[in-house]
Amino acid sequence: MHEFISGLINSDYAVVGLFLLAFAESSFFPIPPDAMMIPMAVLNPAMALVYAAITTLGSVLGGIFGYFIGIKGGKPVVKRFISANKLKLVQDYYHKYDVWAVSLAAFTPIPYKVFTIAAGLFDLHLWRFIIASALGRGGRFFIIGGLIYVFGPTIKLFLDKYLNLAIIGLTILLVGGFWFINYISKKHGQADKTDK
Repeated sequence: MHEFISGLINSDYAVVGLFLLAFAESSFFPIPPDAMMIPMAVLNPAMALVYAAITTLGSVLGGIFGYFIGIKGGKPVVKRFISANKLKLVQDYYHKYDVWAVSLAAFTPIPYKVFTIAAGLFDLHLWRFIIASALGRGGRFFIIGGLIYVFGPTIKLFLDKYLNLAIIGLTILLVGGFWFINYISKKHGQADKTDK
């Protein structure tokens, strides 16, 4: 598969291949689109943000396809793709965090297709799902594309070694920020009630 992707990167069909890989990975395929987007962007840093946009679009549309697999296929089909333990974990995330779980999964190295299929299975609101997917996937791919656009090929070594770690760190900061804002707003609301 690695040789196929390497050959595709250097072909006339690289952009189409990138879109299709991003689409497939969000609904049924195991290889993340970073494996194609990063080398393409490193070869042509001026196009890095365009590749990020193509990857985001393909990924969000693939996520919608995964969502409909969840709705139409239901549990029998989902059980073929997702283990019972993973499904239970995702269901718990959805019950606790609703659509935020989609955004976080879309941003992190967690297999995104698990969340897209489960979103349909658990009847998440479609437009909220699409917005959360666009924010999470766009955030991930535009950060990578932006780094390559700014730093050029020299950033590849950093991305190869620390991409997942950096994304997990950013996710922790993002979640921590939301938690802090939520905590402050609750405290502020309680203080307003006591003043009355």
